[in-house]
Amino acid sequence: MRGYIFRRLLLIIPTILAVFTITFFLMHATPGSPWDATGRPLPLNVVENLNEKYGLDKPVWQQYLTFLWGVVSRGDLGDSYIRSSQSVMGLLTEHFPVSLQLGLFAMTIALSGGLFLGFVGALKSNSFLDNLTTFLSVIGISTPNYVAATLMVIIFAVWLDWVPTGGWDGITSNRVIIPVIALSLSPMAIIARYTRSSVIEAMSQDYVRTARSKGIPERRVFIRHVLPNALIPVVTVAGIGLVNVVTGSFFVESILNIPGIGRYFVTSVTARDYPVIIGTTLLYAILIVFMNLLVDITYTFLDPRIRYD
Repeated sequence: MRGYIFRRLLLIIPTILAVFTITFFLMHATPGSPWDATGRPLPLNVVENLNEKYGLDKPVWQQYLTFLWGVVSRGDLGDSYIRSSQSVMGLLTEHFPVSLQLGLFAMTIALSGGLFLGFVGALKSNSFLDNLTTFLSVIGISTPNYVAATLMVIIFAVWLDWVPTGGWDGITSNRVIIPVIALSLSPMAIIARYTRSSVIEAMSQDYVRTARSKGIPERRVFIRHVLPNALIPVVTVAGIGLVNVVTGSFFVESILNIPGIGRYFVTSVTARDYPVIIGTTLLYAILIVFMNLLVDITYTFLDPRIRYD
């Protein structure tokens, strides 16, 4: 296991390098420059001074090597173009914890609710409860999070005046209710569907019938034999869902005025703020790589037949 983890950690280096390279050259291949989004045309001499300040007057290959060397040698992602005197690392350090708290809270609710609905649907297969959980799952999967956030703002914040329309005061504030629900609906529905199908499939396996024929109590059969095997695909979906919730809250954070990294990523893309785009993309790539590694390691605890060595 240690050798497998070590090899996976080494694989992070070429993966992140590939993500960095693709992102860098795609940004520079996009027509326009960061100074086109200032709202008014800048004088030519001002544009030349800005390009010289940030090294944009040099060839693209030289900009690439300079940026890459700064990242490798000093961990320096440069300064934001549109937020004067603010480093990208400082921006990520300040705003990513907000997205992380929001995503973890939303995924906790999604995982709890999805497992509950999935177990109910599987244990009460083809019943009214099963049909109800299936209906709720279809709604959750087919409703984008920004649509759910907008509808909840209109209903609960504007019409009923139960919660504020937006902002952020931490996860203990009632301002978190709408974004957490909006972000948790889709992963909850997906987890519920995978849990239901996995549990039903596991319950039909020969080893489950053998355990029942030996007189083992149903509860123990479910916990010892059905649950570990049924959770393997659920863990895969939950791991991907966690990364998507943490990194995919762009529109929800923008709509609800939450100072997370997703909101600044959207504004950076529209403003062609190259360092911020690269920094957030690398952060998301690292999260995905580590989450995939964590999911693979979790497999070995759920199924003793899985061995990576």
